Amino acid sequence: MALTLLRHTTPDVAPGICYGRTDLDVVDTFAEEAARVVVSLPRIDRIFSSPLMRCASLADFVGEQTGLSPIRDHRLIEMDFGRWEMQAWGDLPRHELDAWANDLLDARPHGGESVAELTARTRAAISDLNTPDTHTLIVTHAGVIKAAFAALGGDHHYRSTVSYGGHVTLLEHRPRSAPS
Repeated sequence: MALTLLRHTTPDVAPGICYGRTDLDVVDTFAEEAARVVVSLPRIDRIFSSPLMRCASLADFVGEQTGLSPIRDHRLIEMDFGRWEMQAWGDLPRHELDAWANDLLDARPHGGESVAELTARTRAAISDLNTPDTHTLIVTHAGVIKAAFAALGGDHHYRSTVSYGGHVTLLEHRPRSAPS
């Protein structure tokens, strides 16, 4: 199998804002960004997407170009940042940020989802969507891509970055049985 994780294009939000599950639209340059994305993708057999608008728009665009119908999967949604959603990172309470930094996996000072919870649902989604001899495209978010690295034992995990419209392909070679 091959699995390509594609981050959505530029969302319509001011820089420095914490957003996760907030359903943001894409910027006016979406068509140009999406066209660049499509030509950079490998051949794919199926498309899954976060249901949030910024991912669904890109998945639909790729689907139109490839003749594939995207399937929405709620497990591919971005992390829930609770009361931090749509707040400027610089305005968040320092003690809450410190608590999160001191226990990145399990802390939930924002009242939303923990990184461990994000990783668990990402692991479950990848396990279900990973099928032999199929190249699957997953249109998702930076947090889910980082969680996928962590879930699959990647050395990049939560320090990795993928730009808007960027993608990474994870390959797993399964041994084929010898002909009889």
